Amino acid sequence: MATDELLTRALAMLGDDDVSVEAIHRLTDVGGMTEPMTIAEVADMLDISPHTLRYYERAGLVEVGRDSSGYRVYDEEAVRRLVFLTRMRLSGMPMRDLQHYIELVDAGENTVPERLDMLVEHRDTIRRRIRELTLSLAATEYKIATYGGSAGPETTSGPMRAEAR
Repeated sequence: MATDELLTRALAMLGDDDVSVEAIHRLTDVGGMTEPMTIAEVADMLDISPHTLRYYERAGLVEVGRDSSGYRVYDEEAVRRLVFLTRMRLSGMPMRDLQHYIELVDAGENTVPERLDMLVEHRDTIRRRIRELTLSLAATEYKIATYGGSAGPETTSGPMRAEAR
């Protein structure tokens, strides 16, 4: 399942409501996995390259087993972790922060408060970026409207000012 499909699935589960923990559990539910996945299958599902998956493994973000021929095999736990990692990377979390977060996860339950702090801080960063992107979208919609295009429903079109042309 490619990233677009994951996003569509997540948005359909969320509807117009806020993100719920249950929606995220359903998104990352790989309970239907009957057998480990190959690197190509996981790369296709997450819409990332096999190179990126190997990089995540080298960076210590995910542990991947090997079959008798030495090929990587991704179990349910690895796939779940990779879904989380790809969402965090897409949201702009730096690799060093992801590495630190995974170190904390691997260190055990006593690191939950620090993990929570990291995620709250990252959430605040994402919210700020969403506000910035919303403003950028409004500016783009305004310019589209000034050039005679169809603006989105939240945009008020008006005459183009000379200094903004």
